[in-house]
Amino acid sequence: MIKVLVVDDSSFMRKSISYMLKADPEIDVIDTADNGEEAVQKVKELHPDVVLLDIAMPMMDGLAALTHIMADCPTPVLILSGVDKKDMSVILKSLRLGAVDYIQKPTGVISYDIDGIKDEIITKVHIASRANVSMIERGIPEESYITGRAKEAAKKRIVIIGASTGGPKATTTVLSNIPDTISAGIVIVQHMSKEFTPFFSEQLKLECSLNISEAKDNDLIGPGRALVAPGGFQTGIGEDGINKRIRLSSLTTKLQSIDYTMESAVKVYGGDIVGVLLTGMGSDGAKGLRAIKDAGGSTIAEDESTCVIFGMPKAAIELGCVDAIVPLHNIAKTIMRMI
Repeated sequence: MIKVLVVDDSSFMRKSISYMLKADPEIDVIDTADNGEEAVQKVKELHPDVVLLDIAMPMMDGLAALTHIMADCPTPVLILSGVDKKDMSVILKSLRLGAVDYIQKPTGVISYDIDGIKDEIITKVHIASRANVSMIERGIPEESYITGRAKEAAKKRIVIIGASTGGPKATTTVLSNIPDTISAGIVIVQHMSKEFTPFFSEQLKLECSLNISEAKDNDLIGPGRALVAPGGFQTGIGEDGINKRIRLSSLTTKLQSIDYTMESAVKVYGGDIVGVLLTGMGSDGAKGLRAIKDAGGSTIAEDESTCVIFGMPKAAIELGCVDAIVPLHNIAKTIMRMI
């Protein structure tokens, strides 16, 4: 059973969310809390497997509660928020503070139609229950695990980074340790909705020395420039003479495909690519890394010890297409070495 603590200052929301979760035979709502202070105390006492946490609450808000929870009793936290779109930066801050993922309430702080996202809530509770937050306590190992020798190739001219659950924080860690003198361009594909990617790119810009922006159709890819794939589009890579450019197309699936971006890059760059796969649920990016490896490029997967969810890197490792399995804080150094 997945033990869940539901935290929301609205009695209606606490009851509605609890009722929905109890419909799943594998989920047990062990208690509720109506403010952040009470939530922190109940996490210490009850040790839930997952916390569903609102942001706007009295006494202690969700961000403060999240900070205390991750410091005192690290637990997978899902943010269930009704913040306005103009405050999306708050959600990104929560992901950087350690939240596993976020869920947007359909119609604001009190959502009378919350039942419309029942399946999303239940699915993300299951995913969060498997999240690895113990790494926050035990620290980050320094070693990397080299699984094979990368094929000799020309100087790498592009780095493609793919991430999903837990990715915003992981991507920030990697990019903040890459110098703006890097001789390759960078494209980041983070599974994220179109409302969030502009804020995500702005936040990265504040914390990194690279020239970072959300990608637009026909954007030029060049050294020291990092482009965040926009939500709502498939992000491909094409060429215009000697120039390499972003090519956006309409999205037929819910989220962007990391495989699509990596495979399109192979058609343009051949083996002059470093492919990186960070934390995330599922297997997106595994086929993309294999395409890069087969073309003579270099590939990196985040080590399980630092992943929030080890799904995507594990899938790539199992395909046998990963050159180096690297803890998060060593990935930037490994990218620079490969370049």
